[in-house]
Amino acid sequence: MDPNDELTIGQLAKRAGVTVTTLHFYEERGLIQSRRTAGNQRRFPRHALRRIAFIRVAQRVGIPLREIGEALAELPVDQAPTQQDWELLSAAWQADLDLRITQLVRLRDKLTDCIGCGCLSLERCLLRNRDDKLGATGTGPRRLWVNPSSD
Repeated sequence: MDPNDELTIGQLAKRAGVTVTTLHFYEERGLIQSRRTAGNQRRFPRHALRRIAFIRVAQRVGIPLREIGEALAELPVDQAPTQQDWELLSAAWQADLDLRITQLVRLRDKLTDCIGCGCLSLERCLLRNRDDKLGATGTGPRRLWVNPSSD
């Protein structure tokens, strides 16, 4: 690669509008790649700017970084993601985003009930016990006593 087509980590951070720490984080997770100079300094290809923009937009709409990484792993590492790449990946994420939007609208519309509750333990709590699925297991904040990632 032509050294004139590369950016230092500081240049990349400034151009991408992120911190150097963020770039280290992305690189550790394999989202972006750099090469090392003879002096052990990182050099990033210019197309890393497009990958970072891709990551930031996907994060902004709520795509988990794990899924972003899986998507980027399907793309060539030696070039910037294209419009076609974004269209394919965004189409795959659309159903998940639609579901989350529906859930957020429902939560927004029922949030007054939760604020009135204050303890997240009422049988009808929409945040922690949707449709009273946990009512059969006992009273109180049952969700807080079990694995929070299970539904």
